[in-house]
Amino acid sequence: MTQALSTLFSRTWIWSFIAAASVFLVTIVFTGGASTVGLAQAALTFGAFSVLVGLGQMLVITLGPGNIDLSVPANMTLAATVSLKVMNVENSMILTGLVVAIGVGVAIGIGNYALIKLLRIPPIIATLSMSFIVQSTAIWTNRGLRIKPPSWLADFTTSSTAGIPNVALVALVLSVIVWYVINRTVYGRSIAAIGQSIRAARMAGIPIDGTRLITYLLCAVLASLCGYLLASFSGGAALNMGTEYLLMSIAVVVIGGTAVAGGNSNVPGIWGASLFMFLVVSMLNTYGFGAGIRLILTGLIIIAVIMLPTTRSAGKT
Repeated sequence: MTQALSTLFSRTWIWSFIAAASVFLVTIVFTGGASTVGLAQAALTFGAFSVLVGLGQMLVITLGPGNIDLSVPANMTLAATVSLKVMNVENSMILTGLVVAIGVGVAIGIGNYALIKLLRIPPIIATLSMSFIVQSTAIWTNRGLRIKPPSWLADFTTSSTAGIPNVALVALVLSVIVWYVINRTVYGRSIAAIGQSIRAARMAGIPIDGTRLITYLLCAVLASLCGYLLASFSGGAALNMGTEYLLMSIAVVVIGGTAVAGGNSNVPGIWGASLFMFLVVSMLNTYGFGAGIRLILTGLIIIAVIMLPTTRSAGKT
């Protein structure tokens, strides 16, 4: 029993769930238990959107230092705007809108890696530059309009199945797929190898460029899908709808236990971190704190998580 507990607590992802459970209990105690079910469903719903963008960002970060996608917020906005315009509130166009949203993600993913590979621009600069282009395109496409999603899609994203929000179920299915890809496929082993040592991976014959291209594509597609679902859930696309997900997509990856230096990813931890971040925001709102305090706290949490392994290593020497 002791060994099992020791093994469990040695897994980095378990701590994000412990943190989420702790904040959940504190919030429930403070509210007298009146909002237990509602808070749990809200955490699963809004946490699911963070999971979707976090999965993609996790794949990119696993490639190693310097790899990060800063175009996620603009990607979400453009995919949501274009897909809603294509669907034009018609239920018969839901699948077409989904295909369009995925197509936007594919185009942005290719554009990101084209800047990185062909122009040899660092990923941070390349994806930041792409975000300006994409956001400008979204502004031009949106033109101040807020198109509503088709009624069937709106009902799906705001409803639950067996008490679990549908968007959380979608995120769960995609999480299982990503976990399988990372742990059971050649591609998953390839991104881990590249993250650990790109030179060794090249000597081992791993297709570096192809693997990195696929990774940036997957990140962009997951962000586009998140934008598609978020716009349907919130009743339309807004030009600032993806803003908070830039920091969030990085925070849930780091807090969830994925190695910042690359070479190691953690899917379960993203769920724990996403729930934790939402519950922290809810608790701060309950106590009357504003967005500024939330951002400061998020930054401090990320710094603490990054410094913790360093502190442990120093203590062992």
